[in-house]
Formats: sequence, structure tokens, C-alpha cells
Amino acid sequence: MASQVAIIQKDITDEVNSSLARLQNEGLVLPPNYNASNALKSAFFTLQEVTSKDGKPALEVCTKESIANALLDMTVQGLSPAKKQCYFVVYGNKLQLSRSYFGSQTVIKRLSNVEDIWANVIYQGDVFDYEITDGRERLTNHETSFENRDNDILGAYAIVKTSSGELVLTVMTRKELEASWSQSKTSQSVHKKFPQEMAKRTVINRAAKAYINTSDDSDLLIEAVNRSTENEYDNDRIDVTPQDEPQRRNITAGADEVEKEEAKTEPPADEAAELKKCRAEMKRKFATLGITTPDGMDEYVAVNGKIKGDKPTLAEYKSLLRLMDLHIAEKQAEQDELPI
Repeated sequence: MASQVAIIQKDITDEVNSSLARLQNEGLVLPPNYNASNALKSAFFTLQEVTSKDGKPALEVCTKESIANALLDMTVQGLSPAKKQCYFVVYGNKLQLSRSYFGSQTVIKRLSNVEDIWANVIYQGDVFDYEITDGRERLTNHETSFENRDNDILGAYAIVKTSSGELVLTVMTRKELEASWSQSKTSQSVHKKFPQEMAKRTVINRAAKAYINTSDDSDLLIEAVNRSTENEYDNDRIDVTPQDEPQRRNITAGADEVEKEEAKTEPPADEAAELKKCRAEMKRKFATLGITTPDGMDEYVAVNGKIKGDKPTLAEYKSLLRLMDLHIAEKQAEQDELPI
């Protein structure tokens, strides 16, 4: 097993380093003190301890492509697992990268339009006041004490210090935090065990949205940052862990292809018409989400929909369509700088 891991590590490391060199030639700039080679070594050391929900090693169940993509996102953002800035999670046969509170701070401070960002938790018993001036929320006072840290969390706030010196406040109540956590892929036990750090990370991610998407920084960095943030959220995620290697399902096939695929299990005429309508609607929704390749569509279904048979049923199509509506709404909300 050790020799097999070493082979996997070398193959994937070579692939990531090659991709990273290409991206640097395209304009990507890594942090001056960041050592990508050391970060990759640390990542593989960490990955040997990562398992799926069934207890299987990540390096066995995850595709090489997903491992390489997660590690590439890590290096593009200048993160290191050794510094507790990021961690890896298995979803089906895919490996995904997620940032910690420290990782989000590190990445956001790299943006050219942000000088600094920090967050604090508001506890029961604290004195917290803020005002709205010229349409902007501004902190006026926050008084707390050491004893209050054991009290219930009432909310959290983040402050972005922009490159021009402006201090911009973002506040979230406890209900808003919990609403965000309810959409999270992260185990709810993590939020209960580390509520302070999770509250800070959540409010920092929300505060940073406007600055991430209006930054003049490399699109490569911004894409990696957004991808890691999106990895955190589910939006009424159906239980979709694939059983072993998922079969490729041509869920957006044309009418002729559908007839061939369903010849042995021809549905009633009314249901066939509904299925055709669902496929057409799904194509439109994929386009809205920016998913245009068959592989991308298959991956979306593998991650977001539990397909029990060889082909999706009408009910499974409709469940996926409802989920796609939620993802589209979230995407539009982010573009409009609305809350998650």
C-alpha cells in the first residue's frame, strides 16, 4: 500500500506542478513566501488520514482527477494543510477542498482591494452597537468580557479594511448563521464543537463576496476561491453518494437516443412526454448554471442526485430540477451581492 501511495503521490504531484507552471505562465502569482512543493507534501501526508463516510481511504475511493483539482485549487490559493488553512473532504468519489477560518483570512488578504479582514463573535451579555451611514453598516461599539465567551452566541461580524482604508462591516445574527450552516456540507457536529470558529468563517466568507468578485486579481485565483467557497454548501442536498464507480447516464440525450436507451423499459406515453420535457428543462438549467459539458453534467448529477436505477425516474428528474432551481437562485443572489 505504501508503494502504491508513493506512485499516486508522484503522478498527481507531477500533474499539479505541470498545471501550476502553466498557470504561472498565464499570469498567476503565488504568495512570495509560499512553497508549493512543501504544501503538496503536507497535503499528501494529510490525505492519508482522510476517509469517506464509509471509512475508506480517500486515495482509494477518489478519482485522480478530483484529487489533482483539489490540490491545484489549494496551491493556486496559496494554502497549506500544515497551517490548518484548509482540509479535504470526500463526496462520493470526488475529493473537494475547503478552507478553514484561517485559510479564508489568508486568501482574502491576498486580494488587491483588501488590506485586512477580521471577525469577532457577539456573545450573550456583550454590548454591541452599529449604525448605517450613507447606506453602509459601521461598527460603533463592541464591549465584551472573558466570562462572556462561555455564553450563547448571538451573532458575528466581520470587518474588511479596504486598500483605501475604509472599514466595511458585515453582521450576521445567530439565525442567519444557522441558516447558512443548514446549507453546509460540513457535519453539523463540527458547528456544535467549534461554534466560534465556524461563525467567524461564515461571516468572513459573506463579507468577502463583494471584494472577491470585484477584484482586479487573477481570474485563476478568483475562480479557485469561489470554487472552494461553493464546496461548503449543499442547498437541500439529496443523499447522492455514488455506489462504487457511478455509471455514466446520458440524462440530456436527444429524443432518438432516449428511444434507444429506454427501449426495454418504455414508460407510458404521458410519462415519456414528461421525461422529455424534464430533459429539455434540465438542459436549459445546466446552461444557466454554466455547465456545458457532458462530464460536467454527469458530475453534477453524481454529486447532487441519488439515482437508484440505470436511468433517472420522473420523480428523480423533478427532484434534481428543484435542486437546480435552488442552485440557480443562489448563483443569482451571489451575483446581486445578496446573502447566501
